[in-house]
Amino acid sequence: MTNNRIKVITANAIITALYVALSFISPLSSGAIQFRLSESLNHLVVFNRKLLWGVFAGVVVFNLLFGEGPLDVIFGGAQTLLALLLTAVLEKKVPNIKARLVLNTLFFTFSMFLIALMLTLTAELPFWFTYLTTALSELIIMSISAPVMYFIDKNLHFSKQV
Repeated sequence: MTNNRIKVITANAIITALYVALSFISPLSSGAIQFRLSESLNHLVVFNRKLLWGVFAGVVVFNLLFGEGPLDVIFGGAQTLLALLLTAVLEKKVPNIKARLVLNTLFFTFSMFLIALMLTLTAELPFWFTYLTTALSELIIMSISAPVMYFIDKNLHFSKQV
């Protein structure tokens, strides 16, 4: 195994652990209103698509340990993977990082229909209202964290770390 591959695996493992820890300390990390501080890590894929797997694994692990059951793992994982992959595909097509941050925020916001569907199935919550509340809470956390992650990247250079 090459040294670079080990760095990528290590970085993704750290991101997974960080996602779980940040989700655990968030007061509203599950349900129809979700303000997971860990969702700010979704923006890492904007800077370096190799970090996609750490964020995805963090969602899966958190939902497995603290979520609403197996459907939360499946739907939460699918929602995250879908949005992350859409953003990763844009890396070369949309070179402007600020534009990709906005698109990433929109991908995560609109894909919350999967979480609303899961909550409708598991908790019998009304779909459209739940979609509104989950999408709005995702839009808020992703919008606040985008400029923060942009500023952090200016100092840490996520694209050059792995």
